[in-house]
Amino acid sequence: MPPSVISKETISFLKSLKKNNDREWFSANKALYQNAHANAKAFYLDLKEALGKHDEIDKHKLFRIYRDVRFSADKTPYKPHFAGSYSRAGVSRRGGYYLRIRPGESFIAGGFWEPNKEDLFRIRKELELDASEFRKVIGDNKFKKVWGELMGDEVKTAPKGFDREHPDIDLIRKKGYIFVRNFTDEEVQAADFLKVVDDSFKAIRPYFDLMSDILTTNLNGESLLD
Repeated sequence: MPPSVISKETISFLKSLKKNNDREWFSANKALYQNAHANAKAFYLDLKEALGKHDEIDKHKLFRIYRDVRFSADKTPYKPHFAGSYSRAGVSRRGGYYLRIRPGESFIAGGFWEPNKEDLFRIRKELELDASEFRKVIGDNKFKKVWGELMGDEVKTAPKGFDREHPDIDLIRKKGYIFVRNFTDEEVQAADFLKVVDDSFKAIRPYFDLMSDILTTNLNGESLLD
């Protein structure tokens, strides 16, 4: 059975939804949404199956298209995209995968977007002690060809308790440690898109392996899982 492909009809629906983001239009075009949702759901499920051949996936989530507008200035009721995430199984496997399909703004991401304060502190302490292995992994040419540069929000100078003059402060000041790869609409609709996404996620594994090791050990390298 051939892998799922994101159809031009799905992209077209999302474009129309962005232009007509109201309940009346959505209700009148519910059948188009259902077809697009079915197409996206099949793709995300096939991607989970592909990921499962080289990683242990605990669960995946296809997010609802309906927006929670209660505390938002933007009152448009729908997200003009499909998005889903994949969680790795077990406490020894850290990191997660993410895919968003949105006309003109589709991307995949992997890493640690908003790590909890304990994990964030542990990552920063590791980088404070020695960031050489971290830099080696993310600076690898093959890795960078797929994923580019490390991204993530930052504090302005240095986190509390860390030296702002530290040689690796550019890494230590980050509040998230993620990588993002963008795709055009043409790339999203290509027959090999699922393979490209899956291969990209394979390529991020050295980073996940390193971060998993950091987050499951103390600064002496002793396991925290025993």
